[in-house]
Amino acid sequence: MTVQLSHYDVIRSPVITEKSTIAAEQNKVVFNVAKSATKPQIKAAVEALFKVKVKSVNTLIRMGKVKRFKGFVGKQDDVKKAIVTLVECHRIDVTTGL
Repeated sequence: MTVQLSHYDVIRSPVITEKSTIAAEQNKVVFNVAKSATKPQIKAAVEALFKVKVKSVNTLIRMGKVKRFKGFVGKQDDVKKAIVTLVECHRIDVTTGL
């Protein structure tokens, strides 16, 4: 049994880095997404929330790093990212308002 996520639960936040800004020139947008989200769910969420047409979705899971703080060992959470390629005539500007 799979849990149905709402569109706002699927898309966690946009990723704003130098690499994602360069990818924006190629009609690509990078988002942090829920670990249980599938590519069709991500595509549907982006199309519904931003009113754009999605060409493809690539996903990756960045494993959390092991960090030490005051002698204690901890682990950062794993993060799933989605690189969403948009159709040529559509754009999402996630850097506005910064």
